[in-house]
Amino acid sequence: MTFTQDHLLGIEHLHPVEITTILDLAQDYVGLNRSAEKHGRALEGMTQINMFFENSTRTQASFELAGKRLGADVMNMAMAHSSLKKGETLIDTALTLNAMHPDLLVVRHGNSGAVDLLAQKVNCAVLNAGDGKHEHPTQALLDALTIRRAKGRLHRLTVAICGDIAHSRVARSNLILLGKMENRVRLVGPGTLMPKGVEDFGVEVFDDMKAGLEGADVVMMLRLQRERMDGGFVPSEREYFHRFGLDAEKLAYAKPDAIVMHPGPMNRGVEIDGAIADDINRSVIQEQVEMGVAVRMAAMDLLAQNLRRRRERDRLRSISDE
Repeated sequence: MTFTQDHLLGIEHLHPVEITTILDLAQDYVGLNRSAEKHGRALEGMTQINMFFENSTRTQASFELAGKRLGADVMNMAMAHSSLKKGETLIDTALTLNAMHPDLLVVRHGNSGAVDLLAQKVNCAVLNAGDGKHEHPTQALLDALTIRRAKGRLHRLTVAICGDIAHSRVARSNLILLGKMENRVRLVGPGTLMPKGVEDFGVEVFDDMKAGLEGADVVMMLRLQRERMDGGFVPSEREYFHRFGLDAEKLAYAKPDAIVMHPGPMNRGVEIDGAIADDINRSVIQEQVEMGVAVRMAAMDLLAQNLRRRRERDRLRSISDE
């Protein structure tokens, strides 16, 4: 087994070997992206449709660039102004998409499970670009590649994921992936921003940054997602930064060679001090952005290979049936 998936809907269903396969191919694409040409042919002749029901300039741009660098015809559908606003159901949208004969469908949606529903109804490979509070698999994969490049491995590391855990699909995908690769995962943040049943996640939980960062190899900060909050989860941004924002004093409790990560966009002075974010010796935040394009290229390449094989099997089966 190298990569057997028809879709990339989450990390939960990936085998560790499949995770490694994606990361290894993405590493090759890092080299391509840094070359003068920057173009491959893995998706030549294929159509990629990006459907973002939630705005995300960074993720959409990354997927668009990834598809174009592999030779796909890429179309962005403006879902904020789509027929869904006029009452069309997600199923109707899937039927409309099938009539367009796409090969790759990239979807971000505000409801958990919506991307999985679309994957059941369309005749193409689907990539989850984030659904509700559920998962954001390519973010976890690009984080994994960034960690592996910085630390030389992706196992037996201590990783502290800090901040707004309750509203973060990034945290969920990362803790699943890091757990599969035999890492020690800590969740650090106020009790109001911890998900229900966090004690069942198989991780360590801290409400004190210094204790949570003690001896960590990786410090992953998360954005405070006020748009998903419907109550007083934190007293104030100033108080939040004082207790849970990453600054030099708190980072000193991690290992001297610990790296600092953030999925973006950052709220400087809320989750992270600007000097830490810009520290070229500790911060790998900009490399995360670069790795995002390479990982999405790898994921679409592997899914496209499986799609071509599946379609060829279906073609041969239909011939034999005749």
